[in-house]
Amino acid sequence: MKTQRIGYTRVSSLDQNAERQLDGIELDITFTDKASGKDTKRPQLQAALKHARLGDTLIAHSMDRLARNCEDMLRIVRELNDKGVSVEFVKENMTFAAGKDDPRSTLMFTMLSAFSQFERSMIKERQREGIAIAKSKGVYKGGKPKLTQEQVTILREKAAAEGANKSELAKELGISRETLYQYLRQEQISGAL
Repeated sequence: MKTQRIGYTRVSSLDQNAERQLDGIELDITFTDKASGKDTKRPQLQAALKHARLGDTLIAHSMDRLARNCEDMLRIVRELNDKGVSVEFVKENMTFAAGKDDPRSTLMFTMLSAFSQFERSMIKERQREGIAIAKSKGVYKGGKPKLTQEQVTILREKAAAEGANKSELAKELGISRETLYQYLRQEQISGAL
């Protein structure tokens, strides 16, 4: 059975481009998520982990592309190594080969994972501070609404129809199901007032 070089790329937002991450690296297949690295519940990451087989190598541009949480990072690499899959991080120039336990590499990896988690925490803290300052100055408006008032009216009418398929309705409006349910909850609250 031929082993594969599996690429995994991740960007945090839809307008970012993941192509440069593994540019020039020979891969058999690539999985790309456009999602936050805050947890491992990313569809393409899960697909890549499921796809990886004995002898394969999972390649990520950098550790923070794979995970931002130290515990998640260590678990992913350990579980892949236990399956016989090696993990390579291009930017850090680190490879964790299945069946090879190197205490120095593990120490360095753990420290870098912790720094990645720390960096994410600092980003969130700065963001909270910025929002607090903006609110105190009266300039914070919050996120831009996903739907116009006209779309909210359409949502309300279609969701009230018997047998309404909420997944299809969310797709039609270009929003996630969670956002659709948030709008419906807001309608219930304002209707109760």
